[in-house]
This record gives sequence, C-alpha cells and structure tokens, in this order.
Amino acid sequence: MAWNWTLPDWPDFRYDATVLETFERKFLLSSGEIVGAVHHVSQPEREQLRIELLSEEAMQTSAIEGEILDRLSVQSSLRRQMGLDPDSYPAKPREQGVAEMMVDLYSGFAAPLNHETLFRWHRMLLSHDRSLETIGAYRQHPEAMQIVSGRLDRLTIHFEAPPSVQVAPEMERFVEWFNQTGPGGARPLSALTRAGLGHLYFESIHPFEDGNGRLGRAVAEKSLAQNIGQPSLIALAFTIEKERKTYYDQLEYHQKTLDVTEWLVWFAEIVLKAQQVTLDRVGFFISKAHFYDRHRDQLNERQGKVIARMFREGPAGFKGGLSAENYLKITGTSRATATRDLQDLVEKGGLKRTGERRHTRYWLIFDR
Repeated sequence: MAWNWTLPDWPDFRYDATVLETFERKFLLSSGEIVGAVHHVSQPEREQLRIELLSEEAMQTSAIEGEILDRLSVQSSLRRQMGLDPDSYPAKPREQGVAEMMVDLYSGFAAPLNHETLFRWHRMLLSHDRSLETIGAYRQHPEAMQIVSGRLDRLTIHFEAPPSVQVAPEMERFVEWFNQTGPGGARPLSALTRAGLGHLYFESIHPFEDGNGRLGRAVAEKSLAQNIGQPSLIALAFTIEKERKTYYDQLEYHQKTLDVTEWLVWFAEIVLKAQQVTLDRVGFFISKAHFYDRHRDQLNERQGKVIARMFREGPAGFKGGLSAENYLKITGTSRATATRDLQDLVEKGGLKRTGERRHTRYWLIFDR
C-alpha cells in the first residue's frame, strides 16, 4: 500500500486554494461574532463560560477515542488549573490530565510549537497509563504503528505510519512547517487551510505511542487560535465526534494521497459548524443568566435542583421534554408536591407546558 508519507513528493500536499476562499472568509466573520457574543457576558460569567466550553471539548476529544470522562471532575480540574475558586469535587487523574492540556493550550496558544510542548501535552494526557512504554516522548518501538480493525485473524489495516526511526526527523520538519506557516511566518497560510493541513500532516506521522488523535486536534485548535490572535474556544472536537465515522473515513482516504482539496473542504465545513455550535452555546449561556436573574429568588430548593439539571442538558434540553417522572426522580419528592411545583413554575413563567396527562411535558422558557 502506498501511504502518503511513502510518496516521492511527501509532505508537499496539493490543493485548490480558490475552493477554500469562501470558507476562509466565513471563518473570520464567525470568529468576530463569537468574540462579540462573549463580550456580552460579565467577567465572572465569562470565567464559567470558559469552563463549560473547555470542559465540553475535553469530554468530546476523549469521546472520539472511546474514552468517557467524568464531566464534574473535568470542570473541577479546570477551575484549579485556571486559578478559580475550587469546588470540593475530586479531580481524577485522567480528567485532571486532559484539563491541564486544555488550559495549557488555551493560555499558550500564541507561543511557537515545539517538541517540548507536544511532550508536555502527552505527559498530561497519559501519565496515568501504565501500559505505555514511552510517555512524554516520540514512539520508539520497532513494531509498525498501524491503525487496524476487525478480528485478529482478519485484520483490516486502515493506515500504517512511518517507522519509529523516522519519527524524529519527520516531526522536526513538521514543527518547522507549523511555525513557518503561522501568522508572521516565512510561508503564512490562511486559517482553515493551515489547521486542516496541520491536522492531517500530524496524524499521518502518528508520532506517539498513543494519544495522537487528541494531540492532533489540539494542534489544529492551536493553529486556528494563532490565526485569529486569541483562543478560538470553538466546539471542534464536539462537532467531529458527531461525524466521527466520516472523520475517520476522510483521514483514511487522504492518508493515501497528497491531493487533499476534498479533505480541506470537509475540515473547513466542520470548523464552520463548530463555530455555530459555540455561538449557540454562548447564546444559551446568556439566556441562562437572564433566566436566573428573573427567577432565582422565586425557586424553592426542589425547583432549583430540577432547573439546574435541565440547564445541564444544554440548548436542546431534555430529549422529549421534562416529564413529571423526571421531576420525581431528580427530587425524590411526592407526586402531589411535584405537581404543585411544576404548576408553580408554569405560572411564574419559568416553564411552559405541552401535552396532556401522561404525555404532559415541560420546557424552559428563556430568550434564544
């Protein structure tokens, strides 16, 4: 099989820049919209917004690799890392590591990329994993680095990366390319083009024993942040996770060729979708703040617990709406009390009611 790194022109990726021009303009416009939206949030609320956006990215970049994290532990770790008042929730090693990496990426986005940054991120992510031979350094094992699926006796090889002996020189060239193509570099590239190429380039080298997907997405986010001059805070991993199969299919196809226009268009579309998700989340966060401004002093303890649980579901809310059964499970109260509480929330304008009898559902009322 002729993998991209075995081709004579590697790593000279070929693409049609004119096809990407519209995407690049939309990206810059949406970046400005996100900045403007965040400025509508007060400073204390802005800190909580950052926690929520970063924790969601930490959760989803791990979920893409099949790793499910404890959200509250991630958020607790982020608060500690960002110097905010810590809560009492325990910070678990896996969650603490990804939180450290996210904060390091967020705070150090403008610094040039170097090997030590990548090694540091790798240690943060995987220092808890006792099964790895090499942590905080490029892979050194003599065996082929392959991405495979299927039964042991009928494996499908989706990709084979360069042998370990080639990783150090390949990464030296990659780091030089990344820094030269950034703003102010010798060969600057547009934001989406650089991030898309950088992610594919990194994943094709696959320089670490494990964690390459998470680190590769961090590299893409660092690239985007550098091109707009501030942390992007976009929901890149969240959006990729929603299209995980296509993501892997696109990577697999374009790790066999240097013609990558199709990959760059797909990646650009993902980034634009991710920006819209972030805009929606910022809008939701503002609406949540307004909701509590109106109703905080009107909620009893049970109602407050349920409203907080509903907001944790995000902009889409409970799938199918909040039912009386949901209310009972969350509060542990009696059915009669649940009925009174829910009716009270409807009368106060906090919830709207739809349906009848067992089909009755409740929905938050807030500004979209």
